[in-house]
Amino acid sequence: MEVQTVLLAALMAGIVATAVTVLIEKYGGVIGGILGTIPTTIIPASIGMASEGGDDALIISLAIVPAGMLINAIFLSVWALLPDKLPKTWSQDTSLIFTSLSSLMIWAGVGLLTIYIIDIAIENNLSPIHISVIGFVLVVTLGSLMCWNLKPAPKGENKVSKMILTARGIVAATAIGIAVLISSLGMPLLAGLASVFPAIFLTSMIALWLAQGPSVPLGAAGPMMMGGASVAMYSIIAMWSLIEYGLFVGSVIAWIGSITLWSVPSFVFVNWRAKVTMSHEND
Repeated sequence: MEVQTVLLAALMAGIVATAVTVLIEKYGGVIGGILGTIPTTIIPASIGMASEGGDDALIISLAIVPAGMLINAIFLSVWALLPDKLPKTWSQDTSLIFTSLSSLMIWAGVGLLTIYIIDIAIENNLSPIHISVIGFVLVVTLGSLMCWNLKPAPKGENKVSKMILTARGIVAATAIGIAVLISSLGMPLLAGLASVFPAIFLTSMIALWLAQGPSVPLGAAGPMMMGGASVAMYSIIAMWSLIEYGLFVGSVIAWIGSITLWSVPSFVFVNWRAKVTMSHEND
């Protein structure tokens, strides 16, 4: 295994990940939630997995990415739904810690179950493309439901600290580095799941909660689900483009395709639902 591949993928992931909190902070949860979830860390992850695991392992790793984004959507739904159910006597810090731990435990549990189910599906000759399309349809369905009645997601008034932004980049870099490392060890399903570890989502929720209070991150949860489906779209395209056109050109094709086919339409949809919800609240 080339250590340089792991380190380069991790470094690229850390750099691109730090921009997402700033986008949500600057543009608000609705617009920032879409802009901040265009395919970023999946690019160095897929390049690294292709370099270390080979074409067959890459396809299997990418096949689980849409299911991984579904798990991330479930992770975000915890942030959208749980805080309102917590005791009002709890402090915001207590609620934040409980919500963070609960969302991570659910992500891990559902993730392991998903790997088990997909492993059985592969043994029963279900093709990787079918697995990825099923995952994509499910994450889009959940994202659409969560965005139908959007909570307010105003722009932030306070700055997210540089320490939190730095920590966020480190977490994202570590997750992608581990994904590439796992791929090189011959565990493509686990590598695919690790590549979509919700480092961006988790650090976004925590950083924005600490800086702005719960309204911005909770309002961003639904749009981030919809925007995050672009990563699933990227993986579906990359299963073909990276092998057919090479790592660089193939990545560009998958990135442009995912934004054109999903990020732009999902932005239009979320913006429409935000306006409809606001008009209903004003009536």
